[in-house]
Parts: sequence; C-alpha cells; structure tokens
Amino acid sequence: MTRISIFTFVCFIFFTAAHAQEPLTPYVNPLIGSAGHGHVFVGANLPFGAAQLGPVNIFEGWDWCSGYNYSSNTIIGFAHTHLSGTGIGDLNDIVIMPGTGAPVLEKGTKENPNQGYLSTFSHANEVCRPGYYKVLLDKYNIQAELTTTARVGLHQYTFKKPYEKPHVLVDLIEGIGWDAPVEAYIRQVDDKTLVGYRFSKGWSSDQRQYFAIKLSHPVASVALYDSAVAAGNKAETKGKRIQAVLNFRDIPGEVLKIKVGLSPVSFENALQNIESELPGWDFAATAKAADTQWNNELSKVRIKGPDETKKVFYTALYHTMIAPSLFNDANGDYRGTDKKVYTKAPFTNYTTFSLWDTYRAYHPLYTLVHGDRVSDIINSFLAIYQQQGKLPVWHLMGSETNTMLGYHAVPVIVDAYLKGYRGFDVNLAYEAVKQSAMQKTEGINYVQKLRYIPADSMVESVAKGLEYAIDDGCIARMAKALGKKEDYEYFSKRAKLYTQYFDPQTRFMRGKLSNGQWRTPFDPIASKHREDDYAEGNAWQYTWLVSHDAPGLIKLFGSREAFLSKLDSLFTIDSDLGHGSSPDISGLIGQYAHGNEPGHHTTYLYAYAGVPYKTAPLIRKITSTFYTSKPDGLCGNEDVGQMSAWYVLSALGFYSVNPADGQYVFGSPLIDHAVIQTSGKPFTIDVAGNSAENIYIQKMELNGKAYTKSFIRHTDLTAGGTLKIYMGKTPSKWGTGKNDIPQ
Repeated sequence: MTRISIFTFVCFIFFTAAHAQEPLTPYVNPLIGSAGHGHVFVGANLPFGAAQLGPVNIFEGWDWCSGYNYSSNTIIGFAHTHLSGTGIGDLNDIVIMPGTGAPVLEKGTKENPNQGYLSTFSHANEVCRPGYYKVLLDKYNIQAELTTTARVGLHQYTFKKPYEKPHVLVDLIEGIGWDAPVEAYIRQVDDKTLVGYRFSKGWSSDQRQYFAIKLSHPVASVALYDSAVAAGNKAETKGKRIQAVLNFRDIPGEVLKIKVGLSPVSFENALQNIESELPGWDFAATAKAADTQWNNELSKVRIKGPDETKKVFYTALYHTMIAPSLFNDANGDYRGTDKKVYTKAPFTNYTTFSLWDTYRAYHPLYTLVHGDRVSDIINSFLAIYQQQGKLPVWHLMGSETNTMLGYHAVPVIVDAYLKGYRGFDVNLAYEAVKQSAMQKTEGINYVQKLRYIPADSMVESVAKGLEYAIDDGCIARMAKALGKKEDYEYFSKRAKLYTQYFDPQTRFMRGKLSNGQWRTPFDPIASKHREDDYAEGNAWQYTWLVSHDAPGLIKLFGSREAFLSKLDSLFTIDSDLGHGSSPDISGLIGQYAHGNEPGHHTTYLYAYAGVPYKTAPLIRKITSTFYTSKPDGLCGNEDVGQMSAWYVLSALGFYSVNPADGQYVFGSPLIDHAVIQTSGKPFTIDVAGNSAENIYIQKMELNGKAYTKSFIRHTDLTAGGTLKIYMGKTPSKWGTGKNDIPQ
C-alpha cells in the first residue's frame, strides 16, 4: 500500500468513526403510554405524517380514545388516522381488515369474538417501532405488517397456508368514540384500484377524508354494501354505512400488499399522493425509509445516560412528533376550515392543535429543535384565523372543536416572534392575537373591562381568568416589541387580572361572585368536573397558574417565606380528591397533579423564590414515578405531546415556565451528556457526577466561564456552545443570588 493510500485509508477510518451515529429508533417503544390513561397512538407513521396507520381494538370506553389500549386483545382492523393522547375519541378512518373464509360484515364483540370479523391477538406476536407495526391475527393466521410514507399507508398481509376464500374488508362505518359517518362513497376503478371518501361528524364536526386504494394483486370480485345490504352488481355506492369486501381467488406468494393514499381534498389527489410518495411496492425499503426519517428527527437531540433514561427520553421525543400532522397533499392543496380548497399553498398546512396543553412546553421545544416547522405552524394558524374568523383553539381535521379554554395560539405566535421567527406575516399575526383577546365570549367581555369573571356568570371562571391573563401577558410582550405603546399598557393591565382571584385570607385562587364576595362554601381540594370554578383541577392546583408573572404571584402571598410554605404544602398534603373529580387529575404528589397540564410549571417556581434546589428532588420523583418504559409509563393523557415535551426538557435540565419569555428554568438534569441541534448552532450539555444520589446542581460553566443564573435564555442555547453542570448530593448556593433569579 502506498503512503498516499495509507493516509487516505486512515482518514477514511477516522471520518467514518466521527460520523457514525448510533441509531436512536431502537430506544423508542411506541407502546409506552398505551395502557392506563396514556391514550397514545400505536402503529406506523412518519414524523408529523398525515397517515397514521395502526390497529383498532373493540372500543371499550374513554381509555380507547386513540383506538388502541394495551389491555385489549382484539383487533377489528387497521385504520389510517388516529389521535394520540387526547381525552376525546375521534378519527380511525378507512378501516381495512384481511380475512379468510366466508366474509362477515359484523365486527363482533369482545364477549363473542367468533361472531364477527374481529380477531384476537397476543402481544407476544406484536412488534411496534417507529414507522413499522406487525401483529399476527389469530383468527385468520394472517401476519399483518404496516408502514407508511407521509400520506400513504402500506399494508403487507402474509396469508399462512392452508387458507380458503381470502378477502379484505374495507369498512367506512367504523370510527372511534364520538365519530360517526355522515356520508361515504366507494367506487371500483379497475381490478386493482378503488377510490372513495368518508365524511363524518364527531369531535371534528365536519371531517372529510378522501382515499385511494391500490392492490398488489387483482381482485376476483368486489361486493359493496350499505347498512349490510348488498348493492347488487354496481361498481360504486354511496350511503352512510358503507362497506366493501374484496374477494381474491388466491394470494400469489401468500403476500398481499395494499397502498392507501389519503387526501383532505379529493380521491384524485389521493391517487396522486400514492404516485408521488409510493409508486412501487417495496415494503422493506419503505419501512427502512421511515426508520431513517425517524432517526433524522430524533438525532436533533443526542443524549448519553442510563439505557432506561434513553428509552423513556427517545420515546417521549417520538411522541412529540406525532402531531401536528400534515393536512395537505403532496402538491400543496388543502381544504380550509371554510371547506374551500386552497391549491398549491405556499406553506405546509398542519392540523391537530391541542393548544391548551401544548403551549406550555411542546411549542417552546419546537422553537428549539424544529425551527424548520415553526413558521409553517404559525402560517397554518393564520390561515385558520382568516377562514374561521379566529385563531385555532383545539383544531382537528379542518374543524374547530372549541375544546378547553384560553386563546393559546397567542403564546405560540408571540414566542416564535420574540425568538426571531419571521416566516409569516407579522402584521397579520398581531392582528390575529389581538382579535383573540377582543372576542365577546367565555367571559372575555369581563376581562376587556379590566374585571374579574364572576363565578356566578359561568363555570370554570378562575381557570379561564388565569389562562386569559397568561395569553394577555404574551400580547403585551409582542405589542411592546412592535412599539404599540397603548396596546402594551392595556394588555399589561389585563395580564395582572389574576390578582383578582387571589384570596389573601385563604391564600388560594378562588371564585368571586358578581357582588364581590368569595363563593362559599369553599373546599380547596374539591373538584367537580365542569361544575366548579376550575377546569380539571382544584384550588390547590390552580393557585400557581401564573406562569407569566411568578414574581407577582410571590408578592400576593405577602412574603417569600409565606409563598414557599404554601408551595411546600402542595407536595405534602393528602392526595385524596374526593368524589366526582375528573380522571384527568392524575399523577398526584400531595395535591400536585402531574397528569394534567396546568401544573407542569409548578415545580420550577422555586427558582423565582431564590431556592432552585427545592425543584431537584421533585423532578427526580416525578420522572422516576410517572415516566417509565412500561405500557402504563405515563400517568395521564399524553395530550398530543405535552406530557412528553415536559419530560424532554426536564431531562435536559430545564423547563419553559413562561411560555413566551425565552427563558428556561433549571431543575435537575437526568442525562449525562446531550448535543442539541438547535434552530441556531449545536449546543452541548455535559453533566458531571450525575447519579440517583447526586441530584443537586452545585455549579455551572457556560463556554468555560462560571454561570450562576438559575435559568438560561433561548438565545444562549441557539448561539451554540457548551454548558458544564456539576452535580452533588446536597443543595448548594448555586442560583440563589439576587441576580440569579429569573424575572
């Protein structure tokens, strides 16, 4: 070997070693959170993909909102749309179920599985990883495998011999929970192609899903049914309860593949989506491409730490990328909230916005690691604003559900603007956020007059008032940045209205009547779902919901000591909630409820009182107790990524208490090392001495210089560099100085 070739070879080895990246998808277990109240999606999809293809169980109640719960052993088919972590069920469109023998149109029941087309299955024969799902259908001895592109689901069914009368049922009736078909249509185009649509009404009040089906083998016949009545020899049918049975003479090679393209616009576009994204039939290559895409997205944060931490961390990061989901076609077309078709849109349109949950940490996380999507998300918001007359509240599949409270698209827009994102119309954005605060509904009319919302005027008055104050504080920040002095002063006053709900005698946020008296009787632990002054919570939990003005909240208590005494008590009092409380109030430590989002910032409030070390043991207890690698590894609804976003940020060592001030408050990092590919430059976190015993930050160094603040700014992270964190067993003076406290 020549000297030059030796040099080249050595360089190649070093280059390969330097660029070899450990695959991260093996650390992801999509079954985490599929048991209990997690409600996560289980199946195959791409990051932010429209096609979310997975199994559907017999619906057994609230814990089946995603269509799947780990406690079930039934499958009625594989649907192409799902929700992940919500408290309401919907979607599960276009169910496909392979079978053998005489076709059956009734799905059967859990108690009598043999009377319908459903099949039992065993978790021992189930595999789920990012972009891929496999299961054996016991009844038919068919192995089902699923993968997807962004808008196309790819099925691969292996029929194990011996079998008779192979067929596939296409069910346009089935939906989950509140969903029900309004109109459905299916047409056979040729012996390998069908097209159609399913219009439904549920949580999403006007959902329109178009589809196209391509088969790897020709059908011998297609039987169409409406309400189980045969449509004769017709090649198409329309109705409310449409099903189709695709009959095959045999399955060459025992493997049948099916491509299902989705579109919010038309089945012609659904066909084009198939041609654009999946023209061939290579299942293995498609699954590998899905794995690669997931690895690329997961690689935006590379951590080192115990394997258990990595499993929980990367599954959490995975869960933050199931939504928002694409709501356009490969050519850019989408259907707006006004039900008009917008062609070749200049931005990527998204749907599935659970904003009451996700404004708190999920969207701040996006500004850090998904900067390439932030402006498109806001452009989606602004399109919705122009089409429905207001920003999204909880938007799903082109419909406004108006679920939960607040106008929380506001902090998402303001946070992005203040962090320098400009890929949207700033003037339109400000118009939209201001319009949100000037509506005349849900008590906002009282707020406009700088008044509290009377508890005898509506339910959830305290929750609404506190959430509105957070949003108004964000508007004030944007108004100030834009030089709108009058608006700044007005919204700053509105942001202080949280003080009107604070009772200095009991030191709780309470409902106040029109006459100025506190509502009685008062029990700070009681929680009556949608009957009292709070939303899925009680006075103990809502008293801390002043994430935009923690210093102001501390002042309400009269002293720092009084504030700390009350906050300490939150985590130590009895966890009993009494009769009638919401199942969303879960993950309890004392009366702190980690399973519900209004409390997610609460453990980090200690830093504002100058004792950041008090946060550390709570973070470690929450993460070890309520986040595990088991199927019941989430203590409450995933809520479209917010539960997981809390974990991702907290594991890195900090959290976005104020959703729009660009500051992250430190807690107790779980990782030993991390490299974050931020929206700016890479940022490295090195944690020395981290262990189950060493939970307290002793000191920090940012780019080699001592760093004493108990928070770090977004601009510091995106500027790149290295943060060195030294851990120890006992609390230290770090972060307790007067100038080290976040404001």
